[in-house]
Amino acid sequence: MSQLIHNFPADGVVTINRVILKPEYSIDDLQERVAMLCENVKTYHSDTGFVGGFVALNSGAVSNEGSTIGQAVESPMKDKEALIITFWRSFEEHEASHRSETFQPLFQEVLELCENGNEEIAYEMLWSGAAYSPDEAKAAREAKETHQAA
Repeated sequence: MSQLIHNFPADGVVTINRVILKPEYSIDDLQERVAMLCENVKTYHSDTGFVGGFVALNSGAVSNEGSTIGQAVESPMKDKEALIITFWRSFEEHEASHRSETFQPLFQEVLELCENGNEEIAYEMLWSGAAYSPDEAKAAREAKETHQAA
């Protein structure tokens, strides 16, 4: 496994929260509340299991090249759905972070925005990797062409 998230252990855990905004809330509301929550996690849990994370907003774009369920033009969840993805050394350390007195009030504020409640799924990392540099990509293509014919 090539390391994409710096210091993420090979047996680390990835958690994914799917947030669907209630109609009365905006992306700005989401960004503000999630920023406060993420700052808290970085401040209080960087030395107790938190490795990194990111938040992604549904842009509405649907890959017709990568989708096999029709040819959608735009996702109906555009600007309404976000994923909060975090990386942890262990599931136990993740769970301990949620029991933190500083975390819970901020977490509750994020949950107020959620039309779908919250279900946070933990995944075991199977693979991660960064793109090759231009020289590495060229070498990889040349090696493939050389050894595929053999």
